[in-house]
Amino acid sequence: MILTLNLIQGAIEMLTLVNRKKLVEAGRGTRLGAHWPGQRCLAKTRKGTPCQNPVVTDRSRCRMHGGKSTGPRTPEGKQRIVDAHWKHGRRSRAHVAKVRYINSEIRRITNQLKQSGFIP
Repeated sequence: MILTLNLIQGAIEMLTLVNRKKLVEAGRGTRLGAHWPGQRCLAKTRKGTPCQNPVVTDRSRCRMHGGKSTGPRTPEGKQRIVDAHWKHGRRSRAHVAKVRYINSEIRRITNQLKQSGFIP
């Protein structure tokens, strides 16, 4: 066990000693530290400080502060969203209106039958 641990530690030390410069250079393009050269979001956070996340491509804010899509703008796009969220239609305006009409007819017929004496 001690021999295995020493081998693992040796491998880690060897990896960091041999490839340290390569690892550091490979990580420079993707790191987001204090000296990152890319554009920051800079939206005001709840803490009151500017957001330090990177901006979404071709926008000025990060993914959490409005950098992604703002939704469809054309009538065709809005209709696609409505169609995508359609589940069953039991609460659509047309269905609700039809149910109300049927219920009002049942009430009307029931009242007529009560007035005629067919039902108590």
